[in-house]
Amino acid sequence: MQPSGFGEKRLAYDSETQGMVSSPKRTINSSVENTMNEHTAKLTVISRNPEETFLIGKIIGRNLTEKDVVALVGDLGTGKTCLTQGIARGLGVPDQYQITSPSFTLINEYQGRMMLYHFDLYRLSRASEMDDMGYEEYLFGQGVTVIEWADKLKGILPDDTLFIFMNYADENERKIIISGQNKKIAIILEELGNGGF
Repeated sequence: MQPSGFGEKRLAYDSETQGMVSSPKRTINSSVENTMNEHTAKLTVISRNPEETFLIGKIIGRNLTEKDVVALVGDLGTGKTCLTQGIARGLGVPDQYQITSPSFTLINEYQGRMMLYHFDLYRLSRASEMDDMGYEEYLFGQGVTVIEWADKLKGILPDDTLFIFMNYADENERKIIISGQNKKIAIILEELGNGGF
């Protein structure tokens, strides 16, 4: 069974008009809404399996730049680490490095075309514990920071953080909501369309 939205016209975000335009390109199950304010947008994508979640992450990773912060929010098992594995590959982290969730160490670092700082805050009991780690050098440093369980850091994250909310659609499918600056969302949408979504 295909998720709803497949077989319909592909929607693309037009940054000049800040609206939706139809495109004859391949169909993707996504929509962009400019609901937060004039500078941010939201993109919703349905992933049908872990391989697609990985690919979505890889596409996102290819479009990240230095100082980007990605905040992942979702329940256990929704695919936050799988998405991060894709982001790492999109950032050029070599396949020889296994991307694992740093549940006990809180942070793993990987070298790609720029540094990837991967936080897992599942075991963090309060945001003030981040002070002990010197989180500022990661959030405002020269690499890309990906934070699992980022909802534990309310009020600490930079204003231009790319938020990714991961929810169960069913046993295998995930609803992935990407929220951030209009320009970044438009680029990711374009790349997802080119990537077969």
